[in-house]
Amino acid sequence: MQIYDVSLPISPELPTWPGDPTISIERVSKIEDGADANVTRLAIGAHTGTHIDAPWHFLEDGSLIEDISLKVLTGRVYVLELPAVDLITAQVLEEAEIPPRTRRIIFKTTNSELWHHEPPRFHTDFVGVSADGAQYLVDRGVKLVGIDYFSIAPFDNLVDTHQILLRAGIVIVEGLDMTEVSQGRYALYCLPLNLIGVEGAPARVILIGV
Repeated sequence: MQIYDVSLPISPELPTWPGDPTISIERVSKIEDGADANVTRLAIGAHTGTHIDAPWHFLEDGSLIEDISLKVLTGRVYVLELPAVDLITAQVLEEAEIPPRTRRIIFKTTNSELWHHEPPRFHTDFVGVSADGAQYLVDRGVKLVGIDYFSIAPFDNLVDTHQILLRAGIVIVEGLDMTEVSQGRYALYCLPLNLIGVEGAPARVILIGV
């Protein structure tokens, strides 16, 4: 059984979305200084690294992280490789021949290469899903969609794609590193932090070959 951890390691060097809180990891208790235990203070935004978007992120009346069913976050998923596109449109998805009855889909794009650039920095030219691509996913009955950068939507048009997906109740998983994963079917386990009253949460995401 092959297990793929497609979550981003969280450290102060990990880029964050422009304007979002930066990552702070600070040891506040140290055994070498005479304390009984090591203790670390962690300060991050809800959309740090690999994370889930709940509808309230872009919808004033949207539901919260605690409202997302674990049944949607676990189960069969299809990984679709799109190595030669700059924008995931409805036409791209139509031509990709996504298997019938696919309810969870993750896109592997050239975005995954961006995680390994040195020095780490935020990129604006990442591959996202267009508004008509989002509507295509809604019309197909998709319940969860994931992508290998900080946003499912292109940098220059964030709102439309997010609103189309979230209004339809589709769970969005962002910030995946799909470098080691090939196209095909997997078992998905996506577990966001059990935060209350918020619009997003960091998550640990693994794929298991089936």
